[in-house]
Amino acid sequence: MTIATVNPATGETLRTFTPLPEAAIEDKLAAAEKAYRALRRSPIKQRTAALLKAAELLDAEKEALGKLMTLEMGKPIRAAIAEAEKCAWVCRYYGENAERFLAPEAVQTSAKESYVLFQPIGPVLAVMPWNFPFWQVFRFAAPALAAGNVGLLKHASNVPQCALAIEDILLRAGFQEGAFQTLLVGPELVPRILADDRVAAATLTGSEGAGRAVGAEAGKQIKRTVLELGGSDPFIVMPSADLDAAVTTAVKARTINNGQSCIAAKRFIVHESIAPEFERRFAEVMSRLKVGDPMDPATEIGPLATERVRADIEAQVEASLRAGARALTGGKRLDRPGYFYEPTALADLPHDAPAAAEETFGPVAALLRVKTLDEAIDLANATRFGLGASAWTQDPDERERLATEVDAGAVFINAMVASDPRLPFGGVKQSGYGRELGVYGMREFQNIKTVWVQ
Repeated sequence: MTIATVNPATGETLRTFTPLPEAAIEDKLAAAEKAYRALRRSPIKQRTAALLKAAELLDAEKEALGKLMTLEMGKPIRAAIAEAEKCAWVCRYYGENAERFLAPEAVQTSAKESYVLFQPIGPVLAVMPWNFPFWQVFRFAAPALAAGNVGLLKHASNVPQCALAIEDILLRAGFQEGAFQTLLVGPELVPRILADDRVAAATLTGSEGAGRAVGAEAGKQIKRTVLELGGSDPFIVMPSADLDAAVTTAVKARTINNGQSCIAAKRFIVHESIAPEFERRFAEVMSRLKVGDPMDPATEIGPLATERVRADIEAQVEASLRAGARALTGGKRLDRPGYFYEPTALADLPHDAPAAAEETFGPVAALLRVKTLDEAIDLANATRFGLGASAWTQDPDERERLATEVDAGAVFINAMVASDPRLPFGGVKQSGYGRELGVYGMREFQNIKTVWVQ
């Protein structure tokens, strides 16, 4: 197992790390257990103060942290800096609200007194992906630490410096040794860590395969899990939509993070009466996107994170073209160092073509036409995924039907799907289960305890 920083813009290996030996895992688990015993009994104000300090550090160091993200996984530098700012937001949100979320809730019963307590459950193993190397971690860590749990981070092997930087920030913010630890290990050691009695639960963001593996292992141990898996999010555009806003947002929704986002819009389902105009304008905007050095603030599309990611998206596009799709723009890798792929718009796709039926992790859009709202909803739901959906209409009845009938963990009307610390985030079907963020996300790793006083 290689754990290394490889610059996706050049393909150059910049730094390698020695994986943590299996014997050293015991020390990490012992430290986590010790920290948990102390953290669960610590005053909530102490934990929230540390989160507020972490927010200050993230804001103060966002440029350096952004460069580290860009160096390791290739996102444009402006987006990387914005990611650090969003991590500060989630730390600040729980720093300001956790005490209220954790307050006992009185319930009127026949008892003299009855109420519900919200208590931590222990060390939580977080298996996290590379695409949002800071945000994916902080959206778990902030509520977990605020609640009195501790974290064990198994991050993706291509973002080790980001993983270590997160641990350093939380230590400097005031959390004690062992409260949040980075484990530089390969996936083969995840079952051994999860099986340890000291590990109470697991959270994973990643592929369906990884989710099945972790979910099955946790099931054997009867341990709680939250899984946020893949997505093939629909972006539905009806005739009454503001077409200017829809096109502009559609391109952003497809190319955010170089197209490597579970909640990026992937299937653009457009009413046939406006489809020709939407397709023309969408392809024009995609073709004008500036592809280049992700460290350049003017760059809009950087490289894909790895050669494997680029090869996968290339194979999906080529198979879709063979199946009858038509490339309105793009459709191939760029002949330059690094893992670059052209922003691509495909039209006339069969619904079972790979670019329309599978999750695409790159700047590739599938443009599909429908005749009616019923057909749009049916096509939106014709996927094994159910993470998010964006729908564009000015018709109140259409809004209501889209909000209630599209199978997804979130539906955004006239807006791009995004995660927000104030709202629960997660999916249905093969996109996983459980929720992150908001008060619901904090509840996932808590013992919701009934207390009855007679």
